Amino acid sequence: MWELYDALIDGISPDAKVDALICGQTHTAVLSGDAVGLAGTADATWRAPILPDKALGMPLRKLAGAVKSWEFVEAGIGLAAINAWYNDKARLRALGLDISERTHVEDRSADPFISMQRDIKGKTVTVIGHFPYIDQLFAPVCDLRVIEKFEPKDGDYPEQAADYLLPESDYVFISSYTFAEKSLPRFLELSRRAHVTVVGPATPIAPVLHGFGVNDIAGLVLKDTETAMRIVAGFGGNIHKAGQKLNLRLEDAR
Repeated sequence: MWELYDALIDGISPDAKVDALICGQTHTAVLSGDAVGLAGTADATWRAPILPDKALGMPLRKLAGAVKSWEFVEAGIGLAAINAWYNDKARLRALGLDISERTHVEDRSADPFISMQRDIKGKTVTVIGHFPYIDQLFAPVCDLRVIEKFEPKDGDYPEQAADYLLPESDYVFISSYTFAEKSLPRFLELSRRAHVTVVGPATPIAPVLHGFGVNDIAGLVLKDTETAMRIVAGFGGNIHKAGQKLNLRLEDAR
C-alpha cells in the first residue's frame, strides 16, 4: 500500500533542504529554495510531532516521509514537503507545462471541472470531495455522485459508498486531501476501470502518479512565494491568487 508514497519520496533529491515550514489554520506550507509546497492542515487539537524549529535545514526527503504518519497534522507536513519538490516552476516547465510569468492566471483549460464537461456528458461520474460549483458544472450533463466526508450536502454519499460507486464509474475525480489521509491508493484501485483525475491545490504534479492509475494530475504551482507564505500564515487572501492551476495529462506526458 505504500508504493505510491515511496515512489513520490524516492523522487526527491537528497540534497534538497527545508527552508521554512508554516502550519496555518487551513493550509500547511513548506518552502525549499524558491518552491512552496502546499497541503491542508488537519483539524486536530494536538501539535504535530515534527515542529517548525526542528524541521528547518532538514533534508526535504526526510520531512516528506512524514506523509506516511497516522498523525494527520504531521502527514500534511509531509505532503507539503513532497509538493515543495514536485510543484517547482522549473521542474514543471521541464515537463512541458506552460507556466505564465504572471503570478495568477485563470486558465480554464487546466481546471478539469471546466475543461472536461464535454468528455463526461452522459457518463457516470463520481467526485470525491464536494468541490465548489460542481453541482452547476457537472450535474446538468452527467450522472453525478459526490462523496463528501467532512461537510456533506443534501444528496452526498458517505465515504463508505466508494466501494460501490467507484467500480461502476466512467470518470472519477479525487480530491488531493486523500494523499495525507492514506485513502488514495484504495480509491485508485477501486477506480481502475475509470478515467481518473486527482485534483486540488495539494496535488503533487508528479508524472510517477500516472503509473498508479492517474490519468490527469490537476494541481497548483505557487509562483509568488512571499504572498503564498503570508496567506498560509493567516494574513488573508485566496491561495489560488498566488499561483496558477496546471494539469499534467497522461497523453501529454507520453
